[in-house]
Amino acid sequence: MAEQFQVLVLNNISAKGLARLPAERFVAGKDTPKPDAVLVRSADMHAMDIARSVLAIGRAGSGTNNIPVKAMSARGVPVFNAPGANANAVKELVLAGMLMAARNIGGAMRFVGGLDPTDPEMEKKVEGGKKTYAGFELAGHTLGVIGLGKIGCLVADAAIKLGMHVIGYDPEITVDAAWSLPSQVKKAASLSDVIKNSNFLTLHVPLVDATRKMINAESIEQMKHGAVVLNFAREGVVDEAAVLAALEAKKLGCYVCDFPSAQVNDHPNVIALPHLGASTREAEENCATMVADQLRDYLQDGNIVNSVNFPSVAMPRESGFRIAIANANVPNMVGQISTALAEAKLNIHNMMNKSKGDIAYTLVDVDSKVPKKAIDAIANIEGVLAVRYLPAEG
Repeated sequence: MAEQFQVLVLNNISAKGLARLPAERFVAGKDTPKPDAVLVRSADMHAMDIARSVLAIGRAGSGTNNIPVKAMSARGVPVFNAPGANANAVKELVLAGMLMAARNIGGAMRFVGGLDPTDPEMEKKVEGGKKTYAGFELAGHTLGVIGLGKIGCLVADAAIKLGMHVIGYDPEITVDAAWSLPSQVKKAASLSDVIKNSNFLTLHVPLVDATRKMINAESIEQMKHGAVVLNFAREGVVDEAAVLAALEAKKLGCYVCDFPSAQVNDHPNVIALPHLGASTREAEENCATMVADQLRDYLQDGNIVNSVNFPSVAMPRESGFRIAIANANVPNMVGQISTALAEAKLNIHNMMNKSKGDIAYTLVDVDSKVPKKAIDAIANIEGVLAVRYLPAEG
């Protein structure tokens, strides 16, 4: 009988995603004392006592700040996410943010909300007050996109269709993203090039040391007068104090973000939304489906796709006997693994080894059943973090 995997579900995960875990092989629930994997959305796992039985963690979203990734790496546990699954939802919210800023919709709604509907002069007051909220159209203006992943590419494409000029910057753009980028996007030579030439600046970068407070007093000083900054990436990529000072000085026209805070919430030229970027039914389903598929593929066949701490290693099965090994990325690991298999008289049919930072991962298909002593021999190699034997189902 095939092994049955236990999956601990920490948040409400889309039923469509959970359905990707076949009932005959997976049991998913919130009361799982010895889970093989964890499915999570926003729950903070840093203070959680993560069971030693956990083989993988799947985040139904893109960010993994709520997961102790470093600690999981030390245990040989891959952390999966769902990059791009919520891209369309975020793209639409960025467009909404640009339109709200350009047409002063926030202020206009507050103005209308403050009118007394029983006042016989209300219509007259509407006509008298509306000139305060006159805005401008997006067409003909320039949008700067910093970060050209899936979201950035979709935003660029949509802006072009609205008649905008688009400048893009991403020093680490992937091949797939480059193919997805519309040809009309002007590639900027530097971050400064984008900042200086944009009426709207939208950020789509992860929060790392290189991007922390990338929008600060110095970068804002380079911006066009009245520019609009949109942050649907991470709160920390923008220096809020510098933005507020620029709004007061009229250097910036508006700041649109998905991260409410005590600093920005009450400012009339800030549009702060309550983390709505991925809050659509479709995005939640897409994220859950993607990460469930990745967990299933890893637990059953050892393949790794979209892990934030492990390399991508996906190898079609060419035998019924597979070994998956996570180890420190140090010299001679593959040689020692091969030696252990040879000493157990196992013939290697196929092998794939890749590394990512301090972690390396190897999949090995062999031609015959693997004895426990061979698995133990590999596990005892210095630097090996985890070993799994994955015989084909049945």
